[in-house]
Amino acid sequence: MTLSSSAQRFQDFITSTGHSYQVVEHNQSTRTSAEAAEAIGCTVAQIAKSLVFTARRSKKPVLVIASGINRVNTKRIGEALGEPIDRADPDFVHTVSGYAIGGVPPAGHTQPMTTYIDEDLLQYKTIWAAAGAPTAVFELTPAELVTLTGGTVMKTKED
Repeated sequence: MTLSSSAQRFQDFITSTGHSYQVVEHNQSTRTSAEAAEAIGCTVAQIAKSLVFTARRSKKPVLVIASGINRVNTKRIGEALGEPIDRADPDFVHTVSGYAIGGVPPAGHTQPMTTYIDEDLLQYKTIWAAAGAPTAVFELTPAELVTLTGGTVMKTKED
């Protein structure tokens, strides 16, 4: 199967880092957690959604990889970071990640990002994450996600 250019770029990144994950592109959107879960045939909770934020003072990019069913507690992330965060606009997301919203993978970005991983993802045998396009995903284990991203595992969801 031929991948779209952005999904192929992520597949090339994965291959260059020595991983054997396989990007799968669907004929339907996987932009939202619910759409991805439906296309894959897994639960929404097994979707590792990549959300980009902007640190309010330093303007540095912050990536939160959250379970598809959870809302991110931005105050908690800001406390861990040491400064408040705001949701990034689409242009900022594309600039720092190299990908459009709905297709931002957990790694392989244009710029390094401080990364936090939702501890709720650790309970699953496998999870699925975006792979560079709003129709592309790849499967990995939660432990592999931590290794791939170098992210900090913490409680990211709202109570």
